[in-house]
Amino acid sequence: MPGKLTFRPVTASNVGDFEALFGAPGAPKYCWCMAWRATSEELKDTRSGSRHRQMLGRIQGKVQVGLLAYRDAMPVGWVSVAPKETFRSLGGSADELKVWSLTCMFVPRSLRKTGLSAELIAAAAEYAREKGAAVLEAYPVDPDSPSYRFMGFVPAFERQGFEAVGREGKRRHVMRLTLD
Repeated sequence: MPGKLTFRPVTASNVGDFEALFGAPGAPKYCWCMAWRATSEELKDTRSGSRHRQMLGRIQGKVQVGLLAYRDAMPVGWVSVAPKETFRSLGGSADELKVWSLTCMFVPRSLRKTGLSAELIAAAAEYAREKGAAVLEAYPVDPDSPSYRFMGFVPAFERQGFEAVGREGKRRHVMRLTLD
């Protein structure tokens, strides 16, 4: 596959790339990566496009939301990575101040099984470290899970050095990577 990957945080300057990636066929445009971010009040808003507007509001407000992967200037992947306090109801430990959470990834179907997910996880860890995080927490599922697959699979996180620290619900594992 030509071109090396580069990673950039989603900001107002590249939000169009984020929208293009999420607007493509098969993309998670139903949630716009708001599943773990939406407040109780936002969850009540079920109008068409509400999750998209909520995410754009966070980006315009300079809230950390995640990274886009680029190959040859084209957005080819997404990883949601941000301070844990910007999410709700993830589980795991609440006792540390500098925990960041990786809550989902999106890779277009045509690029799956190419190693892009591993690169997204590694980039998320490096970004969280650069921003001062001591721990990166993730919530992946087993490969045969019927749901929450967007959160990644346990073996991919194990290969990146994450360690299991518990479970949240029936499907999600809580895994951590120490960054400092």
